[in-house]
Amino acid sequence: MLKNVKIKRVSLRIRIFLSMIVLTLIASVLMASISIFQFKNEAKDYHQERLERKENAIKEHINFILATTTYPLTEQNLPLIFKDKIHELADIHSLQINIYSLKGELLKSSKASFSIDTIAPPVPDYMLKLVQSSMEKRYVDVKNIEGKKYRSSFSQIKDLKFKPLGILNLPYIEDDGFYDRELKNFLIRLGQVYSFMLVIAFALAYFLSSYITKSLKSISDKITETSLNQKNEKIELQDSSQEVSLLINAYNAMVDKLEESALKLAQSEREQAWRDMAKQVAHEIKNPLTPMRLTVQNFQRKFDPNDVEVKQKVKDYSETLIQQIDTMSSVASAFSNFASMPAQQNETLNVVNIVELALEIFNEDYLYFHSEEKEIITIMDRTQLIRIITNLVKNGIQAIPDNQENKSIIVAVKKVHNTVLITVEDNGIGIEEQNISRIFEPKFTTKNSGMGLGLGIIKNIIENYKGTITFESNFGKGTIFTVSLPIINE
Repeated sequence: MLKNVKIKRVSLRIRIFLSMIVLTLIASVLMASISIFQFKNEAKDYHQERLERKENAIKEHINFILATTTYPLTEQNLPLIFKDKIHELADIHSLQINIYSLKGELLKSSKASFSIDTIAPPVPDYMLKLVQSSMEKRYVDVKNIEGKKYRSSFSQIKDLKFKPLGILNLPYIEDDGFYDRELKNFLIRLGQVYSFMLVIAFALAYFLSSYITKSLKSISDKITETSLNQKNEKIELQDSSQEVSLLINAYNAMVDKLEESALKLAQSEREQAWRDMAKQVAHEIKNPLTPMRLTVQNFQRKFDPNDVEVKQKVKDYSETLIQQIDTMSSVASAFSNFASMPAQQNETLNVVNIVELALEIFNEDYLYFHSEEKEIITIMDRTQLIRIITNLVKNGIQAIPDNQENKSIIVAVKKVHNTVLITVEDNGIGIEEQNISRIFEPKFTTKNSGMGLGLGIIKNIIENYKGTITFESNFGKGTIFTVSLPIINE
């Protein structure tokens, strides 16, 4: 993989240069290979034809001897017929001659070391069968012995009536000295020619690659300098090739379109910024309206003029409404000043009491609160802590189907070292696996209503306090959100 990356990083100029050199080298290697192959084939054809010519001449000479001999033409008389003639034949044709019986036994040889009493190796049976079964009644055996190639032809000797008498064997040593010398001289001349061509190829490849890539380098520099946030200059090159001119025209057209796109993008970004701010403000204003509505409804349903604690309840309800109204007022002020969401108004508070107070606006009888501590004191913004709790609880309520039995939402608070943990657990439908990674994305929602900004906003609030928010969800069984906030003391 690393090798492929390195090859891709090599410049076009170097690739063109190397390609031309490699092509020249490949051409020289192919030429040398073809020449060697051609010389070897010529040598092979030469020796094959030479052996055939000598064999035909010797057989004609043998037929003349058979036609003029006084001995009866039988296999047993072959040693007598060629007793003196075989050496004459070998001298005339400059070739060793062996005569075998039809069974492959040596009858007569022109080799000086052979005699009638000498036991010579017979012709193998497979050769006898090949000689007898072939159309030409002939077989040529080729062997390499100690680096030398030996050809040995076997053919039938026939009488005047074409009846087989014996087998003629002609051993032949291939002498390739002439062809080897010619091949060596040719390769030397070829190497000299291609060395000169290689030098020319180096120079040509260098200048050609430089010429081709010169225009591309100019285009590359312009493209590198191209940016969406600046005025881009067009390319003006004279005497460029047709392909490079097409590339320049495409770049110049891209510059025009890029300028148009930059204007449209700037306008779109301004409009999108207004839309996002409007959505965020609308969500922040809508967020306290829900608990206000629930508070009023709860007040209408439970208000009793004769209740001895009526004044205290009215006071509590009033404080809750005033608190949510203050939140909306701060949001509106922030929007009017093009600022962010309400700035943190930190104060010393009891997290347990604030969480319990935030839960009072909900009327669901399946909402349970549990705390291991009566007091967990920290410094933070009261309204932002309430916003975190109400948002998570509201999401939990909406995650439970209306027709579900045994509904349950459990809010728990506990202290772990210098951290306060707030968990909101519901037994609703849970979160599907494909949505888990997107749950905190702005504008992402699986509900039919809402802008999908709630979890994103409270995540920002929590992170502003150096805290974290995590969740565990089992689709079809429920979800647990865990908020971890560091305890800040004066």
